[in-house]
Amino acid sequence: MTTQQIWGYQPKNASVEFQTSARPHPQAGELLIANAAIGINPVDWKLIETNPLNWPVGHVPGVDGAGIVVEIGQNVDKSWLGKRVAYHAALALNGSFAEFTLMKAERVLTLPDAMAFTTAAALPCPMLTAWQAFEKIPLRANASVLVAGFGAVNRLLTQYLVQHGFQVDVLSQSLSAEQAQSLGVRHVLRDLAEVPSHYFAIYDAVGSEHAASLVPKLKANGHIICIQDRIPAPLDPAFTKTISYHEIALGALHTYGDEEDWQVLMHAGEQLLEQIEAGNIAIAPIACYPFEQMPEALAHSKVHKQKTVLTL
Repeated sequence: MTTQQIWGYQPKNASVEFQTSARPHPQAGELLIANAAIGINPVDWKLIETNPLNWPVGHVPGVDGAGIVVEIGQNVDKSWLGKRVAYHAALALNGSFAEFTLMKAERVLTLPDAMAFTTAAALPCPMLTAWQAFEKIPLRANASVLVAGFGAVNRLLTQYLVQHGFQVDVLSQSLSAEQAQSLGVRHVLRDLAEVPSHYFAIYDAVGSEHAASLVPKLKANGHIICIQDRIPAPLDPAFTKTISYHEIALGALHTYGDEEDWQVLMHAGEQLLEQIEAGNIAIAPIACYPFEQMPEALAHSKVHKQKTVLTL
């Protein structure tokens, strides 16, 4: 039996443990990726701590990774072998916290030739989530948009919006004036009381209650987009401001998306990777740890709120 090293889930103490397991082999339509780098996202340590999906002992967490395709299943073009790729895995399946990860062929991103694996592994979840959020609203040049919160997703989203001609304000305690200027942000607001009531769209990455508090700041026919959680029902009376309510859930596409949905998303993602590699979209600094230091890397991500990557 060919084996691999993994970080397997331990439900008893809500942690991961360094283990040896069987190396997986791809089924029809699948690729086997030898991971060179693994990206950590908040969803990883949140689910390790709470286990809402009832992961069994030995489940491999992790949604983001990057590496080389080393084996293909039936009905997969041989040109995939040796390709440098990145991916966002389904939470319910064994993921990226391992030497090898299985992915469906239509759900991986081909990397720019010069992009480092550490950069690529840091991107799928925040980059694709930000793109899904961006696509929720129609393009409208010079329309005013508010972005609330400034983590990895909203850093990328802000740049997408600025590139497409929106006037972007950010509600954040952490974004400096210098950073805002470099990203093309119009105004940085520090408190909800400073927020005017003239926005075409508001993106909230704080939570449902915070998002609900921002709905009155929208213009008629405006859009509220929840990146964290959702507003369960409209807050404004019918036939008044006719606000559009949106929610974002990248992981749900693994269950509810079809092959066309994934092809469209992967095409957009590959174009964004090219922009990032060209320096047209800036990403935050990445903290790197060796694969053997998974617990330390998870703790760093949680405490310092910095994009964290493990290398193999």
